[in-house]
Amino acid sequence: MDWLRDHLWETWLGIAIVLGVAEMLGMEFFLLMLAAGALAGMGTALVTDSVAVQVLVASGTSVLLLAAVRPPLVRRLHGGPELVLGPAGLVGARGLVIESIAAHSPGRIKIGGESWLAVSPGAESAIEAGRTVEVIEIVGATAHVRPVYDSPS
Repeated sequence: MDWLRDHLWETWLGIAIVLGVAEMLGMEFFLLMLAAGALAGMGTALVTDSVAVQVLVASGTSVLLLAAVRPPLVRRLHGGPELVLGPAGLVGARGLVIESIAAHSPGRIKIGGESWLAVSPGAESAIEAGRTVEVIEIVGATAHVRPVYDSPS
């Protein structure tokens, strides 16, 4: 214990290095914040010999970093755009009606070079071939669409 008391700043540095290396295994940024707190403890050890002050500074810094820095850092680095695969990626896409869609009879649309069976649940009248529609939902192999009304220029 005498060695630790005589080499406090080296002890804090060793703790910071061990925590930093351990952080590389998980990449959750929890141990990294503790390592930064240990570095603050090391800086305090260079100024004062009081172990209590060093522990308080290291603990306070760690808690502050865990509360203020870690959440936005994790959101930024672990988050990303939603990846939509398969037919769900067609929701919101526009297509061209190639066989008219009636109220109770499906038609066909072309979306991105593919032909899809299509229905229009809310349409009171038929959607004629050549009209542009927007996909609102994909159910099985059927696209639920609504007509797109062009705004006047």
